[in-house]
Amino acid sequence: MGFRLEGIFPAALLPLLLTMILFLGPLMQLSMDCPCDLADGLKVVLAPRSWARCLTDMRWLRNQVIAPLTEELVFRACMLPMLAPCTGLGPAVFTCPLFFGVAHFHHIFEQLRFRQSSVGSIFLSAAFQFSYTAVFGAYTAFLFIRTGHLIGPVLCHSFCNYMGFPAVCAALEHPQRRPLLAGYALGVGLFLLLLQPLTDPKLYGSLPLCVLLERAGDSEAPLCP
Repeated sequence: MGFRLEGIFPAALLPLLLTMILFLGPLMQLSMDCPCDLADGLKVVLAPRSWARCLTDMRWLRNQVIAPLTEELVFRACMLPMLAPCTGLGPAVFTCPLFFGVAHFHHIFEQLRFRQSSVGSIFLSAAFQFSYTAVFGAYTAFLFIRTGHLIGPVLCHSFCNYMGFPAVCAALEHPQRRPLLAGYALGVGLFLLLLQPLTDPKLYGSLPLCVLLERAGDSEAPLCP
């Protein structure tokens, strides 16, 4: 289930670093639009008062702590080890995210209940959300298998909840559009280049899920070393 001490430090740092590289463009956009400079921003981030305020904010706790931990625990740590011996790793990586996407359909009922938009736009928004949550679920499933740890997917999930979906349309209309779009392209390129090296199983020790598949007789499982 990904709870182990072996390789925990690279498992916490490298997947998060990889995800931050993917979000290079949005991070640049955030820094360009932020009214404060880097020094002031770091003071706010590191201030104990800011963290105390966050820890008493139930919405922050839900988005940054509770949702990432519980969703990764259910859809990665619990579901992947059950599915993989039956379907193999490849199908399991793409099946779990479908359940993960469907789990977010409750937003449809919330929006319909409070009449936040037209029915057509609500279902269109739900289809879009299902698509990107499924893609994100496949990514964190890949991280879970390749690192053998739950902490990496949880931290990446929390980071992505904070960042939200990249505001590509706003970037296209931004006053500093060219460097910003270059940052978007560079981030995606570096992410694809570093995806395999930074998730190399050799960095994280033995992989429990791969050991489970070997015991089940699947010694040629993809994604396992």
